[in-house]
Amino acid sequence: MIKYKFCPQCKTKLDLTGEYPYCSNCDLTIYLNSKPTASILLIDGDKVLLGKRAINPFKDEYDIIGGFLKNGEDPVTGVLREAKEETGLTVKITNLLGIYMDIYGKGGDYTLNIYYIGKIISGEMKASDDVAELEWFEIEDLPKPAFKNQEEVFKDLQKWYRKNK
Repeated sequence: MIKYKFCPQCKTKLDLTGEYPYCSNCDLTIYLNSKPTASILLIDGDKVLLGKRAINPFKDEYDIIGGFLKNGEDPVTGVLREAKEETGLTVKITNLLGIYMDIYGKGGDYTLNIYYIGKIISGEMKASDDVAELEWFEIEDLPKPAFKNQEEVFKDLQKWYRKNK
């Protein structure tokens, strides 16, 4: 997590005694928020599509398709964009699985992670952007996920699948 010491606007030393860093010179409060992400579990029958990470943190580990939202981007637009960037596929959201908290890598910022369930509409599947490989896994036999929150996501996906198959 970024540890602010000086104001990003005027470079004045911040008051760190309160809940949030504060600049008395320009009256700026720096709110320390979780970074939002949106991801999608693409389902085909009894399988889910996962990506092998091409970058750190957790390079070469399995991750759910998705990523950080752009500033001002709504989660639905963001997850559709991320799916296209990482897989080359046009996808459709069918359900909201849930919202989970985590930390991005070792010592990183907190994340607010929104997970959708979806299906492929069109396109040719090809790993790109920060995904090295794409692989289908049986929902009942998933690999160890890259991020801690995804352990809970996988359990919830399995519950959802058993209920909806």
